[in-house]
Amino acid sequence: MRRYLLGRLWQSIVTLILATIVVFVGVRALPGDPALALAGEDRDPESLRAIREQYGLDDSLLVQFWQFVSHAARGDLGQSIRTGESVTTMIANALPVTIELSVLAILVASVLGVGAGVVAAVRRGRPAEWAANALALLGLSVPNFWLGLMAILYLSVALGLFPASGFVPFFTDPVGNLHHLILPALILGTGLAAVIMRQTRSSMLDALSADYIRTAEAKGLSPRAVIGRHALRNSLIVVVTIVGLQLGALISGAVVTERIFALPGFGKLTVDAVFQRDYPVIQAVVLVTAAAYILINLLVDLLYSVIDPRIRVRGDA
Repeated sequence: MRRYLLGRLWQSIVTLILATIVVFVGVRALPGDPALALAGEDRDPESLRAIREQYGLDDSLLVQFWQFVSHAARGDLGQSIRTGESVTTMIANALPVTIELSVLAILVASVLGVGAGVVAAVRRGRPAEWAANALALLGLSVPNFWLGLMAILYLSVALGLFPASGFVPFFTDPVGNLHHLILPALILGTGLAAVIMRQTRSSMLDALSADYIRTAEAKGLSPRAVIGRHALRNSLIVVVTIVGLQLGALISGAVVTERIFALPGFGKLTVDAVFQRDYPVIQAVVLVTAAAYILINLLVDLLYSVIDPRIRVRGDA
């Protein structure tokens, strides 16, 4: 087990180092000069020189990269070129909103998707499977932005069940926080629930046709035990993979949902930084996103070994 963990940890560290290099070079390759954007109308040579000197824009790429890495290792991601605010503070304020929204969306999607997938596999060829497939197709086909607008129009404006926009911190008002986030989480989790449903159904069908399922049934186990303890558990590896990858995608890709519901999250911070050519913020948010993906994949690998001990044994071989 220790060898398996160390191997996965080493792979994650190497991936993070490569991601850091790609992020740094990619941000520097963006078109436009941040010094010109900062100077505004006052673009005389002295002002441009002072700005470049202040933010180290005239230093070589190696010097800039070393400064970036050395400061990031201490938790200092620099200062925003546009506002002068600490990038670490900006991310610390925005990231919890997106993480909470993503976790709620994952919970909604997992409950709906796994439940519908199991029903569709167990009730194959029956109306329950047709209904689950129809709902999954609908969830994959309908864009989140349209679904979000319709939800605001009918559930918020017409019926007044949920707030149309805004955010309340959890520790300020837990009930108000969930009240503001439940509708965005439902919208964001709809498409993911459809993906999880399809994957769960496919994995369950493969599991239900396996020899060990027939053996379990021959031993006289109840249908609930056969489905829950044997078929579903062996089907969860694919589901865990999908959920892990999608959680990382939700953290970085909830831009549209956050815009529709006016949530001050990570997506809004990213879009604003790109439009403003704010180098420190751009490279910080991309680096944090890459680190989130790597961490989630590491946790998924560890969860594999819990679900299926054979993976842990092979990793130690």
